[in-house]
Amino acid sequence: MRRKVIGFALGVLFLALCICADAQQSKKIPRIGYLSGQSASRVPASANAFRQGLGELGYIEGKNIAIEYRWAEGKNDRLPELAAELVRLRVEVIVAGGTPGTLAAKNATSAIPIVFTGGSDVVALGLVASLARPGGNITGVSLGGPELYGKRLELLKETVSGLSRVGYLRNPDNPASRLTQEEIVAAARALGLQIQTLEVRSANEIDAAFEAAKRAQAGGLIVAQTPPINSDIKRVVSLATKSRLPAIYADKNWPDAGGLMSYSTDSADVYRRAAVYVDKILKGTKPADLPVEQPMKFEFIINLKKAKQIGLTIPPNVLVRADKVIK
Repeated sequence: MRRKVIGFALGVLFLALCICADAQQSKKIPRIGYLSGQSASRVPASANAFRQGLGELGYIEGKNIAIEYRWAEGKNDRLPELAAELVRLRVEVIVAGGTPGTLAAKNATSAIPIVFTGGSDVVALGLVASLARPGGNITGVSLGGPELYGKRLELLKETVSGLSRVGYLRNPDNPASRLTQEEIVAAARALGLQIQTLEVRSANEIDAAFEAAKRAQAGGLIVAQTPPINSDIKRVVSLATKSRLPAIYADKNWPDAGGLMSYSTDSADVYRRAAVYVDKILKGTKPADLPVEQPMKFEFIINLKKAKQIGLTIPPNVLVRADKVIK
C-alpha cells in the first residue's frame, strides 16, 4: 500500500510538472528582430510607428511580443554583424529598414522571414524575384523607387527661380545609390539642370560636402534618405541653412526638424503596414506568398519659416500643392 501511495504521489507530481512546463511553453512570446542603420536616439519615429501598428493588431511589447532592437548608428558597416546577432537569437521575423539593412539581413539568413521597410528598386537589387511573387524569405513595404527623386528635382526647380545646378547629397556605398543616381541624372537632363554629386560615406564628411556644394555654386540641394546623412538630421539642416541652400528631402522628418521641404511616402504608414506583414508571418503565412506592397500615400511638405530664413519666396503654384505647410 505504501508503494502504491508513493507511486501515486510521484505520478501526480510528474503530471503537475508537465502541466507547468506546458504552461510555460504556452507563455513563450514571439521575438521580432528590428534592424536599422539609423540611431535609436535620433530617429525613434519609425520604431514608434511599428509598435503602433503592432498595437492595433493586439500585440503589446513586453507582454505578448518581444522586440530585439539593433541600431547601426549611421554606420552601415555594422549592419552585417547586427543582422548576425539577430539570427543567433533565433528571432521569428527580422524587420529591416532600408536597402543596406535588408541586404545585411538577406546575407545573414535564408531561413528567418525578413520584412523590409523602405528600399528602392527591390527587384533590380535582387532582394525579391518580383513584386507579386517575392519568392524566398523576403517581402515587405516599399518607400518607392528611384523615380521619386526625379519628382523631388522637379519640385525643387519649380521652387527656386533660375535654378541651374543642384547638389545631390548621397552615400555611394548604399547599394541603391547607383539606381538613384541614374534616375536623377536622367531627370536633370530632361529639366535642363546639372547635377553636382556630393558623396558622404561617414558623418565626418558632411561638412566637406557642403563646402564642395558652395565651390560648385549649387543653387539647390537634393538629399538622399540614407545613413549617415539621415542619422544627423539637425546637423544637415543647419548646414543647409548656413549655406542658404534650398533643399528637398526624402522624408517628412526633415521639415519637422527645420528643413525646407520634403516629398515622400508616408514613412509612418509604411512601418505600421510592416506590422501587418509580421502578424501574417507569425500566423503562418510564408513571405514568398506575400506580395511587396507599393506606396500609395505621398506627402509634399513645405516649411515656410525656413524659406523666410534663407530668403526664399515659395511660388504660389508650388505652395498650393503642399499637403502640409509649416508656418
